[in-house]
Formats: sequence, structure tokens, C-alpha cells
Amino acid sequence: MEEKDFEGMVEDKGPGGNGIKWGCFEPLLSWCPLVPPQGICPSSQKSFPPLQEKNLSVHCGQDLGPIVLIRLHKWRLFLEDAWFCKDVRVTAPNGTLYRFPCYQWLEGVTTVEVREGSGKKLVDDKLQILKEHRHRELAARQEAYRWKNFAQGWPRCLSVDSIFELDSNIQFSFIRATNFTGFLIFQGASHFLSGFLLRRTSWNSLDEMRTIFSRTQGRDIVPEYVAKHWQEDDFFGSQFLNGNNPIIIHRCTTLPLKFPVTPEMVAGSLGDGTDLGKEMQEGRIFIVDYKVLEDIPADTIYGRQQYIAAPLCLLHQGTDGLLRPIAIQLSQTPGPCSPIFLPSDDEWDWLLAKTWVRNADFYSHQLLTHLLRTHLFGEVFAIATLRHLPTCHPLFKLLMPHFHFTLHINTLARSVLINRGGLIDKGSGVTYEGLLLVVQRGLEQVTYTSLCLPDDIRHRGMSYVPNYHYRDDAMSLWEAIESFVTGIVTFYYGGDAAVSGDTELQAWVMDIFTNGFLGRTSSGVPSSLQTVAELIKFLTMVMFTCSAQHAAVNNGQYDLGAFVPNAPSSMRHPPPCEKGRAFLQHFLDTIPEVATTANILVALILLSSQLKDRRLLGQYPEEWFTEAEPRRLIRAFQGQLEEIRDRIEERNHLAELRYNYLNPLETENSISI
Repeated sequence: MEEKDFEGMVEDKGPGGNGIKWGCFEPLLSWCPLVPPQGICPSSQKSFPPLQEKNLSVHCGQDLGPIVLIRLHKWRLFLEDAWFCKDVRVTAPNGTLYRFPCYQWLEGVTTVEVREGSGKKLVDDKLQILKEHRHRELAARQEAYRWKNFAQGWPRCLSVDSIFELDSNIQFSFIRATNFTGFLIFQGASHFLSGFLLRRTSWNSLDEMRTIFSRTQGRDIVPEYVAKHWQEDDFFGSQFLNGNNPIIIHRCTTLPLKFPVTPEMVAGSLGDGTDLGKEMQEGRIFIVDYKVLEDIPADTIYGRQQYIAAPLCLLHQGTDGLLRPIAIQLSQTPGPCSPIFLPSDDEWDWLLAKTWVRNADFYSHQLLTHLLRTHLFGEVFAIATLRHLPTCHPLFKLLMPHFHFTLHINTLARSVLINRGGLIDKGSGVTYEGLLLVVQRGLEQVTYTSLCLPDDIRHRGMSYVPNYHYRDDAMSLWEAIESFVTGIVTFYYGGDAAVSGDTELQAWVMDIFTNGFLGRTSSGVPSSLQTVAELIKFLTMVMFTCSAQHAAVNNGQYDLGAFVPNAPSSMRHPPPCEKGRAFLQHFLDTIPEVATTANILVALILLSSQLKDRRLLGQYPEEWFTEAEPRRLIRAFQGQLEEIRDRIEERNHLAELRYNYLNPLETENSISI
């Protein structure tokens, strides 16, 4: 009788972890293509102390042949407990190692079946027992992960009401949960004790605003730079390229009728020997349009009415390559009460107009670029993956690390950030109904082109603009992800027929199209994938959105928003209807008062912080792939990321203001904060 060794990596992290734990490994085995009854190995029991990581070895005294599935039993003696099973490894007499990735919590009295780790599509499974296993797994997941509507016209989300309803396998780890809560309490207490949260009055001066971030040790370098340069047109323009919202600027080839800028208005800003028409024709005029904010209802804060504008901003790329604003209109309707502000206007008129643009950009960034286009879409991708791709599917193995903690952070956001009475509702000038409407309008405008970085850059006419570090770094990461995805897809899919014939894959794509993009065919988002090339592009988009794109629009929130005039969350006076009325005190009375600033800042510093237990892009501590080729592809991907990191750090070495948000050392695998 020959013997096989079974090894399982098990962690006991249960809240009731103070008793002896008993486990049973019962392998369910097969001699292909049959599964005779004598293929069942007798059960074995093991016990070990709580709150430890431990290897368990189980010996089976018979020849088992090729192993395709194991069954883990877990029960408790007295108190509730929980095991986290990493994987099970089986060594055959001939030295063959079978690996069974598990990576899930075993809670209460339960039985879990775990497949051998090779990636398998449905068509690859020949044994009925394996087909039935993947069917049962998906049925259970579809029951556990259901869709619900959060708001009309929004992407659908996970059907839970609080983080306490989440499955243990998608919750924050204990380390991250503790770090997250502690950080929030510390920052809130710091601002409270400093008196900021109690002051419902205007700031006394521009200089006084610096005191709020000077207390955040180690995080004040960029805010200090912003406080020094925020009034400069060069810095204002650069934020459309390398700020928190680098995806809304377009090259302007024809001025819209609603923005009647004349050549004479901007002649002084363009320099000698040229004019607006020539600059437009040669691709040096750009436009930003916040039409999505038109007629959005404004809220009150501390009983005072707030105001919202839907501005347009025209920018020019000078001979030095820098981008500068040359005209701003604060509404979508030109006329006597909507003047076009120019750099030649009075200093405070021009500064106030730019600040209105920054306020509009705050809403555009937070609600659309950040919330909708990363968090909400990331959740859609995660739920669809859990509902339609079984654990053994190669694309489940590829994608799941990129959804780590996403369902938890989004559920938390719906509870405290974007809910009625939440932080956005209280700390910004938009009403709760207005918040819902902005996202609804934003989803109606989303296109597949805008989600696929190379297409988006071309579509916006931004391929050759200098100093566009977001574009350059993001393209490097897109290409690295695409190369990795190409290797995985070509390894598991022999050709286009394998893609179109993968029914689980097709159900996954349709679920994303239906529940994420609400079945809107005009978006161009595919509802099916027919070729290897289409699959590679779609997977690259998903992974890029959940990693690099989120890093680009999340990590700089505190840096660029800590100095309140650069990203005001509300405006307390209406947009000016005429020029010549702005002055310093009016400006201070327009931007958020001290308490609102402090409230928003607590959120911004948390959302752009590096919490413990983060996983950087390309780091896969959970080894879902067991075959040699995917593991080689992961190492190659990691090597590419190191090269990208070196290039970014070399560029940043001498820069006065470093663009580091897409450095792989700052980019997480998933949307986890």
C-alpha cells in the first residue's frame, strides 16, 4: 500500500479562538475518467492552538491516483471559531505535488470542497463530478452575492446594508479594519481638539488655511507647494494633466456656440504672431466642460445656502509647453449675467473664476472620475466575477486579487460617505438628490472608449501634449498589464472559438453590461466577447481600472485638496454675474468655512493614506495559479513593474513637484480604500 502526504496551511483567527480546534481532511479522489467508491481516503483529525499559523500533515495509506478534488470538514467543540485555510498540498509517491488553493474562511460546522489548482474552463472538465462541483459553487455564490439598486440610474451594487452582513472572505482583515478605524478616530480627534471642527466661520486669511495641514506631520510637503503656487495659471493648468482629475481635458478644434470666446479676448494670452484660429488648428487649444453639473440642486451647510456652477474653461499650450487658462465662463448659457473671465481681468475676479472651476472639478472628480469610474465599476466587476466564474476558472484566478477589499470599502462608503446625511451630503454644496443625479448623468455619458486608456487618450486628442505624466505612466502600466493578460489568455484559450464558446465567460460579460452599464448599447461596452483580442482588451480594462486608474485619481486627494482654495467642496456665494466685484474678504466668505474644511480634510487624508495590509500591483500572496507558465508570467509582470518604477523615480529625482501617484510602489492591486 503506497502512501501520500497531505499538507494544509491553516490559520485560526476566529473571534472565539481560545479552544482546541479539530479539523478533518477527507480527499475525494478519482482515477480518470471514473470515480470508484474505493477512491475515498479515510478521514483524519488534527488539533492545534488558536491564533496561530500551522502546517498540518495527514497521511493516507493507499495509492490514490490523480487527485482532482479534496473535501475539508470543520466543526467546533464549544465556542464559535474560524479557520482560514490557505491551501492543501498533496505529495504523491513519485514526487508529484498537487496543490489545492483554498484561501477562504471555514466557520462554524462546515464542509468545503476544493479543486486541484490547474485553471480549467467549463469545456476542460470531462468528469461529471467536476461539472457538478462548479455548478454547485456558482449556485451558492449567486445566492450569496445578489444585486440591488442603490439609486435610479446608478450601476447596481451588492445587496447588503452594512459591512456586518458581508461574507468573511470579502471583509477587511483584522489588521486593516483596526488601522482604518484608528486612523479615522485619530484624525477626527486631532481636528476637534485643534478647534477646527467647532468653527463655523470663514477663515481669517489665506495664510491661516495652512495651519490645518501643517499639523499633519509628514504629509505637508505637497500641500505647502500648493499653498505657494495655487494662484499661478501654470499650476492651475498643470492639474488638468497631473492632478486628481486628469481625464476630462480635451483638445478643442471648434469652439462650442455656448462658449463665445472671440479672438480679441484671448489675443494677449496667445503671444505675438498667432491667433485663436491658428492655435486651435495646430492643436494647442484645450477645453474642459462641466456640463454635467448644470442645474444640479445646491444644499445648505450650517443653515447657509450653497451654490453650484457648471463652468467651461479654455486653455492654451504655450511655446514653453505649459498649459494655462485663457478664458472661463461660469455657466452653460452665455449672456450678460455670464461674463467670460480672462487673465487680463482684475486679480480677484480671475482668481475667483478659477476657484469656481476648481470647485466644479471637485464634484467631477469625487463623484464621477473617482466614485463612479473606479469604485462603482470595480464593484460591478467583482460581483459579476463571484457570480459567474468558479474558483477553478483561469479568469477568476487572474481577477480576484484585483477585487481585494473592494466590496467592503464600497459597502462602508454607502454607509458613511455617499448616503443621505453622509460626509459628501454634509460637507459639499450638492444636495443628496443632486449627488444621485450627477452620478446618473455621468453613467449615461460613460463609453467603452473612455475606459480603455489608449483609446481615451486618442479620443481626447491628448497623445502629444508635453508634461502629461499621468498619460505616460498610465500607458506604461496599461501596456504591462496588457502583456501579462495576453500571456494568461493565450495560455488558456487556444483561439477565438474558445473565447466565444466559454459560456461562463459570456455570462460574466453580460452581467457586467446589464448591471454595471444598465444595458446601454450606445456606451459601446460589450455584452459578449468573441475573440481573443476582445477578451484581452476587456480584461486589461478591468484590471487597469481597479489598480492604476484608482491610484491615479485617489492617492493625491489630500496632497492637492488640503489647501482648501485649490479644491473647495462648496461655495457660499453665487457665481459672479459681473466683473469688478471680487476682493479678498468676499473670496474668504465664498470658499468653505473652517468646520467644513476640517470635515472634508479628515476624509481626504484617510482616503489617500497608505494603510497596513495593502497589496501593491503585481503582488499575489494568494497563489491561485499553480501551473508553471502563469507563475512565470507573474514574475515577468513584476519585472516590468520594477522597470516602470525605476523610470518614474528617475524622472522625479530632480522635479520640484513629483508625480508619483502611478509609481508601482504607490499603486495597489485593488480598490481597497
